[in-house]
Amino acid sequence: MQRWQIGDVNITRIIETEDTSMAAEIMLPEATPANVLPIEWLKPHFIDADGNLIASIFSLLIESQGKKIVVDTCLGNDKQRTVPAWHERQGAFLDEIAHAGFPREAVDIVACTHLHPDHVGWNTMLIDGEWRPTFPGARYLFSSLDWDWLDQQPVTPLGDYCGDSVRPVFAAGLADLITPDHQITDEVWLESTPGHSPGHVSVRISSQNQHAIITGDLIHHPCQMARPRWCSTFDFDRQQALQTREYFLHRFCDEPVLVIGSHFSTPTAGHIVADGDVYRFDTG
Repeated sequence: MQRWQIGDVNITRIIETEDTSMAAEIMLPEATPANVLPIEWLKPHFIDADGNLIASIFSLLIESQGKKIVVDTCLGNDKQRTVPAWHERQGAFLDEIAHAGFPREAVDIVACTHLHPDHVGWNTMLIDGEWRPTFPGARYLFSSLDWDWLDQQPVTPLGDYCGDSVRPVFAAGLADLITPDHQITDEVWLESTPGHSPGHVSVRISSQNQHAIITGDLIHHPCQMARPRWCSTFDFDRQQALQTREYFLHRFCDEPVLVIGSHFSTPTAGHIVADGDVYRFDTG
């Protein structure tokens, strides 16, 4: 369990998976072993000795001004998925967040950076054969642009994650459709970072003159700092995603802003620094 302190804001990372199971050809087709092994600073945290990408799926628990906020809800248990490692999982996520001070009944806000299955899974849980909201006292924040897109989609190749992890939240009256500049507390707000999905957002945190940003999937892996033009297979609008990523890297390069990459393996957080014409991730 990793923790960070940004001024008065506490951030805790709860890992659901961290391994090399998501092959480069699925996530980032150009990030082959031959292409990433020469990027020396990726070792040992972000690639293994053979050049396989190490990636993570996790939630971030934020405590700000008396609010308990969950950012992204991983994969969930019991979900029917075509990805074998995601199918009918039986993990201890709820026990782990409770141990971190976030029993599910105490959560105030659930913020999804975007509506993909590895970011919405624990929105719901299976109770008496029905999908019900996991956090019964929370308001769930969904980008209105993402919902407009997902609501029109047929069941995806990854499974009916809208049907089991998003629609039940609307049915329970707990969903709030928000614009990208939504303010959660005085210290925590959302910022538009579109491309990976139509209404993708990142989460900004600022307190006591300390700053952080949770990326969401505008960047999947630190190798994209050294190779910003590498795009994800799952980007909704590849060109827009590229523009968003390039702007993000330029904006936060050499700035005192802690960057928490939403799929970055441990140590997960660091700073973007210039590395010639591109960038690297400094976790020191």
